[in-house]
Amino acid sequence: MASSITSISDVIVPSVFEKYVIQASAEKSEFVQSGIVQQTNEFDELAAGAGVAANLPFWNDLSGDRQPLSDSAVLETQKVNAGSDIARIHNDGQAWSVNQLASLLSGEDPMNAIRNLIGGYWARQNQYMLISSLKGVFSAATMAGNLLTIAAEATANVAAATRLTGTTFIDACAKLGDRADQLTAVAMHSDTEAALRKLDLIDFIQPSAGAPQIRVFQGRRVIIDDGCPRRAGSGAGNPYVYTTYLFGQGAFASGFAPLNKPVEGGFGTEGVELARTALGHNTMLINRRRFILHPRGVKFTSATVAGGNPTNAELETATNWVRVYDAKNVRIVAVVHNN
Repeated sequence: MASSITSISDVIVPSVFEKYVIQASAEKSEFVQSGIVQQTNEFDELAAGAGVAANLPFWNDLSGDRQPLSDSAVLETQKVNAGSDIARIHNDGQAWSVNQLASLLSGEDPMNAIRNLIGGYWARQNQYMLISSLKGVFSAATMAGNLLTIAAEATANVAAATRLTGTTFIDACAKLGDRADQLTAVAMHSDTEAALRKLDLIDFIQPSAGAPQIRVFQGRRVIIDDGCPRRAGSGAGNPYVYTTYLFGQGAFASGFAPLNKPVEGGFGTEGVELARTALGHNTMLINRRRFILHPRGVKFTSATVAGGNPTNAELETATNWVRVYDAKNVRIVAVVHNN
């Protein structure tokens, strides 16, 4: 009778592990939990398509004044215009190595630790990409209608009007006019959240027993992310200048392609591959992704992308972004302020 040996393939089944990683990263992301990022079947299919980008055609709204009827004139016909949004398809990956001797000496299972930590790792990477995209989007001239800049660059000029307060937050929401009610969440630097808490402007909601409290500012869920821009002002005293972002539901679209095709000459799939270097006592786990994380209504032009996939720095480049939706229909607003 043949011996039965428990191997890493019994612990990590590549096709199952890939789905687990995507789900775990979503569960650990406040941007997903708040509804800012929404994964849909449509974008899953687009991510699985060929090429480096997905075209997202849309119809612009109807325009033109009404025409009073007349017995001496015919109605003038109007037309509906089409537009096109473009989402970049990203391809990235990461690899981890586990040394068998280290595992034996420590008495712990490093591969199990990787399994438990990988969802949080990808959630953070997605968050970095989202913030980088926002930096690039709001550097583009076409997004001026969604941007409120009130910050003072010199310490002597910092005042209530340059800070993020209840009043200036209303001004930021007003950038969407009659669509302001669509804004349901806000991402800010921890310094900004602390300043608002000192003003007693942050509320805490307990969604359910045992669940962590949710911070709320003027009815919008608060996400604290120190990736939100903070820089020194250019004037005397160099006060800090911050950028806070407001979002509507589904402001970012997300989709993941299934990478479950077996790899040739190896063990696992394109998405999750396992390898072994016996002489070095190392087992490696390689996780690859093909996905979309796109701000709806702002086209990615790929104008300055040097390689096959944009880096975070290239996501932050203004010339790579052009707004194609009407400004009110882009569910993102940025406000540049002091604390």
